[in-house]
Amino acid sequence: MDSAAYLFDLLKIILPALIVAGAIYYLFQQFLEREQQRRLIEMRLEASKTTLPLRLQALERVTLLLERISPNNLLVRVSSAGLPAADYHRLLLQEIRAEVEHNLSQQLYMQPETWAAVKQAQEAVVNLVSTQFRSLPNPQEARGPELARRVLETLMQDNQPDPTAAALLAVKREAVAMF
Repeated sequence: MDSAAYLFDLLKIILPALIVAGAIYYLFQQFLEREQQRRLIEMRLEASKTTLPLRLQALERVTLLLERISPNNLLVRVSSAGLPAADYHRLLLQEIRAEVEHNLSQQLYMQPETWAAVKQAQEAVVNLVSTQFRSLPNPQEARGPELARRVLETLMQDNQPDPTAAALLAVKREAVAMF
């Protein structure tokens, strides 16, 4: 029985020590997890201080891009005076492509869905201009102002929204979602 009493005394010492060690281990693990979460939050906060202005600037630039390729603004900015319709058509398409290429890198700071809306707006404007060019009675002999007039008439006749309106709305939604 002496060994049983010895074992019982040993258990009385070891068991509380194991319980205390387990509790300390558990509390230490909890502390480390909270500390890691706090550091992660700090890192994200620091990163957002840098990226938020870049993202807003990208959205501003894409808004400007959409405004510049909007048919109403595009036709006013790119003069059709003295140009044949074929040359004017080519010039309009070139201007649209140049605007998009100039702002291509902005997609890095945008949601993929928003950039897809921007690309869709670009394609819609290109399709509108090209469709109206092909619908001219004699495209090779028509003049640039005639093409511009047809594009504007199409927008007014069909009560179609500006082809860039949906993309502008997507950009605005993304900007609002940042705050």
